[in-house]
Amino acid sequence: MTVTQDNVSVDKNPEVIILTAQAQSKVSELLAEEDNSEELVLRVAVKPGGCSGFSYDMYFDTETASDDLILSFGTVKVAVDQESSEMLKGSTLEYEDGLQGAGFHIVNPNASRTCGCGNSFC
Repeated sequence: MTVTQDNVSVDKNPEVIILTAQAQSKVSELLAEEDNSEELVLRVAVKPGGCSGFSYDMYFDTETASDDLILSFGTVKVAVDQESSEMLKGSTLEYEDGLQGAGFHIVNPNASRTCGCGNSFC
């Protein structure tokens, strides 16, 4: 079964990560500012560290490994390594732009606890 969330089709069995329409739009905007945007993917990873045990890492990458999961959201490609994919399964990457702060935020159903900064979890 497929459902639609913010114009992105999502299987009932969740993908590793999905992007909201706002996140997809902002990543596209940021990519357009880069000289080699056609070669770039948004790398989303989980690393040990942070105040709750693990932290998220997001950056533009020109290299992908053969075992990376590559997901497409319109013109945006997202790369997730195998180890991170298990911890991110079913997550949503959101983007908010408001007076209380702008930025990307990952909503992760696998996190049992997050810290106040929102950048680390366990």
